[in-house]
Amino acid sequence: MQPITIDDIRRAQALMAGVVVRTPCAKSQTLSKITGAEVYLKFENLQFTGSFKDRGAYIKLLRLDPVQRARGVIANSAGNHAQGVAYHAQRLDIPATIVMPVGTPNVKVSQTRDLGAEIILSGDTVDQAAVAARAICDEKNLTFIHPYDDPDIIAGQGTVALEMLADAPDIDTLVIPIGGGGLICGNAIAARAINRDIQIIGVESQLYPSAYQARHGQDNDCGGQTIAEGIAVAQPGNINLSIMDELVSDIVLVSEEDIERAIDLLITIEKTVVEGAGAAGLAAVLAHPARFQGRTIGLILCGGNIDTRMLSSILMRGLIREGKVTRMRVEITDRPGALAKVAQLVGDVGGNILEVQHQRNFPGVPAKLAELDLVLETRDRYHIHEITATLSGAGYKVRELIDTPDAG
Repeated sequence: MQPITIDDIRRAQALMAGVVVRTPCAKSQTLSKITGAEVYLKFENLQFTGSFKDRGAYIKLLRLDPVQRARGVIANSAGNHAQGVAYHAQRLDIPATIVMPVGTPNVKVSQTRDLGAEIILSGDTVDQAAVAARAICDEKNLTFIHPYDDPDIIAGQGTVALEMLADAPDIDTLVIPIGGGGLICGNAIAARAINRDIQIIGVESQLYPSAYQARHGQDNDCGGQTIAEGIAVAQPGNINLSIMDELVSDIVLVSEEDIERAIDLLITIEKTVVEGAGAAGLAAVLAHPARFQGRTIGLILCGGNIDTRMLSSILMRGLIREGKVTRMRVEITDRPGALAKVAQLVGDVGGNILEVQHQRNFPGVPAKLAELDLVLETRDRYHIHEITATLSGAGYKVRELIDTPDAG
């Protein structure tokens, strides 16, 4: 018997009505065409604090007794659970302390502090922050609000599936990110109670495959810098592992590049901003197309709190992958007007020069020659080949400085 039932989740749904946003669930025509599946998106990035964590945090805080509320609460989080706890603690007049890893994106730290919580930065990972939070909890006699290994938290997160399957009852597969397991467990319980045959597919980063390794009897080997810090959890909760063993159909892994591509597609196609964890579901569908083709899929965009500098870098890298921005090196004679001739040739075929670096004095460059490193805005990879062919045809030695697939 699971410690959380569909009735627990329905009671949580009733409690959060009018407080937590009932986010949209909509079909993506373009992503459906790209993936060969019917793709529905649940926009949890539109919650007030930018993630699904509002749900479980509210239910847990609401169920504290008066003594616990007066003493205050403490939580550890990479940011989204932190903001959910801080927001609802402020609404319920409960003092909140949040312990966050040192490398947490600045946007999450500042937003959590703005919600009235005391912020303590400790440890390099969520798990290390948890150790510090437990110590402070004991020292100050606070109530610990676990981010995922808690029945109230799990019940609150499970309300996402209730909404999704009410809006899109034909969904036969839910693809859900796994960090500590609260989101996938709550939604697996809810979805399986509504449709016993629905598939629940978990997604983890290749750098933090803790649930995958536990399922397959492998040694736990997690670590590294991931853009999906929201699911960078080295050990899922004990409650969560037992629920996943019973209800989760499969767990797939995605690379950092898969996640980047998914973030890029969601902002360019759907005009919606997600963080790495929020893009993990789409990343899985893109990385494992045969696994999902022909199915009706529900993806939870579980968070949108991405650092703006990281988002800028991901979008630029996406343009480079698509051949819309490139770098090339052109060898020219070191005489007046040579740069202008190259610029004219590039412009004649529709290229736009964004940056120019002129090298003439460094070793390896002949005294009578110079090298131009150009950053160009282009239409696609075919256009890059057209530009290089034009320059080569005019007698210039040219080569790309970015590896791109052959456009042919």
